[in-house]
Amino acid sequence: MPMTDQASGSVLAPETSGRHQVLVVGGGFGGVNVAKALAHADVDVTIADRTNHHLFQPLLYQVASGLLSEGLIAPPLRRAIKDQRNARTVLANVTHFDLDKHFVYGVTPDGRKLHRRYDTLVVAGGATHAYFGNDHWADFAPGMKTLGDARKLRSHILSAFESAETVPDPSLRKALLTFVVVGAGPTGVELVGQVAELAKKVLPREYRWVDTAKEIRVILVEAGPAVLGPFHPKLQRYARKNLVKLGVEVRTDTTATDMDADSITVKSAAGLEKINARTKIWAAGVQASPLASMLAEAPGAETDRAGRVVVLPDCTLPGHPEVFAIGDMVSLNKLPGVAQPAIQEGRYVGKVIRARLDGDANVPQFKYFDKGSMATIGYRAAVADAFGIRFTGSAGYLMWGFIHVLYLIGWGNRLSTLLVWQRSLVFTKNYPQRIITFEQARAGGSEEPA
Repeated sequence: MPMTDQASGSVLAPETSGRHQVLVVGGGFGGVNVAKALAHADVDVTIADRTNHHLFQPLLYQVASGLLSEGLIAPPLRRAIKDQRNARTVLANVTHFDLDKHFVYGVTPDGRKLHRRYDTLVVAGGATHAYFGNDHWADFAPGMKTLGDARKLRSHILSAFESAETVPDPSLRKALLTFVVVGAGPTGVELVGQVAELAKKVLPREYRWVDTAKEIRVILVEAGPAVLGPFHPKLQRYARKNLVKLGVEVRTDTTATDMDADSITVKSAAGLEKINARTKIWAAGVQASPLASMLAEAPGAETDRAGRVVVLPDCTLPGHPEVFAIGDMVSLNKLPGVAQPAIQEGRYVGKVIRARLDGDANVPQFKYFDKGSMATIGYRAAVADAFGIRFTGSAGYLMWGFIHVLYLIGWGNRLSTLLVWQRSLVFTKNYPQRIITFEQARAGGSEEPA
């Protein structure tokens, strides 16, 4: 059955000829890979998402720093599946699942209500920020999960430098040029590295009244004992050493206890310390998409402490073999919330669906193949742990760059990203995507004027 407007009954999807209907909620790594795995299957695939693009989150921080443009890491979903005749996308916000009747309900951007019946449902809703019971901190320390987050953060960072250029008060200028990132996982490490390089290598030639290289203060706060906690100690030590070389203050065994618009309070063995900082960025925790709790309303389903729905070894919801859940929003074998599990789960679910259509119910349970971990600290400084071999420095940087470009969608985006990196990092020392307006600066980096 096509997805229809419940109020008017207008058809929002082409009529089908009785083929098996696969509805995928979420157009991230998991959702797109489900669709691609079904490219030659006798099914109709519909991807429903709240955005019209497929976001490559591992490079989102480079949008936030002004290095890459949004389009390079976020091609339209329609573009991602343009050659797949049995797949389509719908821009909609899913609001409710009726698993007994096999219906999904949602709403369009203009407020029309939608519903669609499915034969197989795949939910790949991803994750959002977790503030560990301090949700009001989101107003002062935004996270970075969406393009909107990255745009807002980019405007906020650039506005801080613009404001500092006009401030004669040393204490206020110091607060404007103090950047605190909470959480020293890959995202936090990559963010502080980019902010430090922006201030020290790109902006000094452009500002006259403020010395961005000398006056900037970048602080990385981590509750655990080391940066890049899941990585090998050798890589942790390398990352910390190079962050310090960039001028980053690394505060491990330190937790955030409070914050407001102008400051953050942290606690370490030395006690409480209040740091005056106009820019705080949250990279410390994630929780499952609200879609997980919607699924967990089904009998027999449950969620873990991070709100992730617990699935069976074949990625199905208990009691509903026709419903799959994958990616960051699920709890399965303690897998990390990174791209690779979602990609592999998506391909696996596509394989299971094809096998079922062929009458084969004996597909082995999902098995994750760990391809390793990597993170970049700055230009020509990265760490990579792949297939039992650990790389640092230029070798790690080249491996990091190759893998990230490989997983971008479209050869145009891959080549353009390589060209931007080469031009911006090697030749011009310039981050080209640094456009803000007076209204954005006045609104504190918000996308809309205050």
